[in-house]
Amino acid sequence: MIILLALFMAVITITLLLTLMIMIVVSVIKNKPFPRKMLIATMSCALLLGSTIIYERYFFTFEEINQAHVQDGPGPIDSPDDTYSANAYYEPYGGAAGGVNVWVEVVNHTNDDQTKIIYYSDAKQDFQMNWVGDETLEIENNAPRYQNQDRSVTLDVTSEIYHDRGDACRSWVLKQDYDDCYEMGL
Repeated sequence: MIILLALFMAVITITLLLTLMIMIVVSVIKNKPFPRKMLIATMSCALLLGSTIIYERYFFTFEEINQAHVQDGPGPIDSPDDTYSANAYYEPYGGAAGGVNVWVEVVNHTNDDQTKIIYYSDAKQDFQMNWVGDETLEIENNAPRYQNQDRSVTLDVTSEIYHDRGDACRSWVLKQDYDDCYEMGL
């Protein structure tokens, strides 16, 4: 939603900027007053566009996950000491020609069943999760027939997070929830 708003604002800002440039040229040629109102409108729109881009880039949360069409994936899978359980969920996007995102949510049973998302990526052919320690979850998410499609990672569920596009890694809001953040190296 915010991306659409940013695109709309970008079109308006560019239109206002072009109009402002034309008005400045006309004011110089015809010796008319400088178009201050158009300058203020253009600068205001540019400021709003910049604020929207900064918000989208640095204030990312997982709130934008489309909960309307969520499908259950593997899980719950309990950690060896039963402190945590991991659940995977699928989020279809783009209709018939689209794809599926997958995220893993971990529930901490010793902290009032508090949940947090530790993994988010485009889902590939093979997706599996298994605990390799009391606080270490191994997530396999790859397409064996295609190179550069491996989104697999092993995470310490107490302090690590993975987001394939890196949005969670840049987020100032989520920085307090993890020590290390991993993203897909493109």
